[in-house]
Amino acid sequence: MPAQSNERLDAVRRFNRLYTQRIGVLQEGYLHSPLTLPQVRVLYEILRERPPAAAELARELDLDPAYLSRILNRLGRDGLVRRTPSAGDGRRRLLSLSPKGRRLIDTLQDRSRADAAGLLRPLPAAGQAELLGAMATIERVLTGERPSALPYLLRLHQPGDVGWVVSAHGRLYADEYGWDMSFEGHVAGIVQHFIEHYDPARERCWIAERDGQQVGSVFLVKKSATVAKLRLLIVDPSARGLGIGARLVEECTRFARQAGYRTVTLWTNSILDAARHLYEHAGYRMVERGAPERRFGKDLVFETWELTL
Repeated sequence: MPAQSNERLDAVRRFNRLYTQRIGVLQEGYLHSPLTLPQVRVLYEILRERPPAAAELARELDLDPAYLSRILNRLGRDGLVRRTPSAGDGRRRLLSLSPKGRRLIDTLQDRSRADAAGLLRPLPAAGQAELLGAMATIERVLTGERPSALPYLLRLHQPGDVGWVVSAHGRLYADEYGWDMSFEGHVAGIVQHFIEHYDPARERCWIAERDGQQVGSVFLVKKSATVAKLRLLIVDPSARGLGIGARLVEECTRFARQAGYRTVTLWTNSILDAARHLYEHAGYRMVERGAPERRFGKDLVFETWELTL
């Protein structure tokens, strides 16, 4: 084999060693759980495809059916996976996660995102963008397809972010809906209260970042011991169409379940069609619609929506 080919093979192997070490796949239990990486991947695919049959799962993951059967038997004994007959074909057994399995996946996804954040955090914004771009290139070359969306980073808030949240809300709602500066003051009051009373065990602010710039935000705050409140969801027009809004709402739901809330509530407006569509798709239902009132320089109708967890 030519020397150049050997060098290329060595480069691939070197990258594989580095990356598997960085993401922790060599640990005995994946993400500090009692499960192996293949077992966790099976759980994730069952959640993503719900509800698949074992044969479909084997094809999707390119696993030997006998090996997959052993994994499913182990996950079933641990109370993580259920098998139920298909309504259309009683011989076909459909797979789904039990509540225990769903809680475990939520925990592991939270740990996985924390690990990803730890990988990116030491890098400057330019380095993060370069790394994400390189990952997108690897994905495109190996699959022959372009990633479905341009890369973006979801992270927790840091100094400077809440100022952007206030400014972005003031600018966007003025440009798109004609709201006056009193709305910017309203948002400033919300973020001030969040910073002054922040409870990291039960509250979160997520920032979406693209090319080193903030392009989205959402807050989940404590309303009571059992009720959380979703606030200040926004996506910059330059980053719409990438699924950022849906991902931010999904993060709120996942964290609210993990934190022990039973309900998530939010306050929105009848003219915010895109946001209302996101909430409805995520399982929220409108529970109250107010009378028209003059707020932020406009005649508006406010709504309360809720999600039961």
